Amino acid sequence: MNNRSLRAVFMIATPLMLVAVWWAYVRLFKIPRFVLPPPAEVGSAFVALFRDGAIWPHLTHTLGIILAGFAIGSGLGFALGFMLGKSPRVERIIGPYLFVFQTAPKIALAPLFILWFGLGLTSQIVLVVSLVFFPVMAGTILGLRSVPANFGFLAEVLHLTRRDRLVRIELPSAVPEIFAGLKVGAVQATIGAILAEWLSGGQGLGYLMVFAGTTYKTPMLFAMVLITSLLGILIYQALAGLEKWLLSWR
Repeated sequence: MNNRSLRAVFMIATPLMLVAVWWAYVRLFKIPRFVLPPPAEVGSAFVALFRDGAIWPHLTHTLGIILAGFAIGSGLGFALGFMLGKSPRVERIIGPYLFVFQTAPKIALAPLFILWFGLGLTSQIVLVVSLVFFPVMAGTILGLRSVPANFGFLAEVLHLTRRDRLVRIELPSAVPEIFAGLKVGAVQATIGAILAEWLSGGQGLGYLMVFAGTTYKTPMLFAMVLITSLLGILIYQALAGLEKWLLSWR
């Protein structure tokens, strides 16, 4: 059996084993259903959310926040990362302030964003942007500074202009690091959107999680955790596929 087949078997067997352990734990120790429901009830709640159509408006709302915040945060992160990556002097000036902002816990900043921007979409998107911005910026800086020195010598031999050198050498070489930041940012965007809806939303997956928790609908709450996890995985895998396509020349 080759590595690909082993990976496929492992991907299928692992969740099945976890579900089996979950079922056995609930059954053997007689865990109350409002504390930890059995897998069958969670699966029924999962199917019911999609069958009844109740999930779609909330899923669309959350996905819109993720995409908007991710797009804005990635654009700002790439732009500033490009500037700092090409100008170490500017980084020495701005870097300490960015570091202070990044070390501030976003869960503490979230109430401030709500205070400044209100309870609507703006504060939710701002929170997502704040989570996406730094990983993308850091990845861009690292990527631009990780270009092999031999490529620089090659550009001089070929008499490439600064624009050609950037487009043909620096950016293609920086793609892995940039996408590493983008993939981290995508996961952060999903977390940020759920957190924002948890704190201030009247719609979205985070709101549904709060509703399920406060009404003691534990199977629904577990189903929502599964849905948000799958959403984050799908976004991450989409970026990984795009990265693979862009690096196909390698």
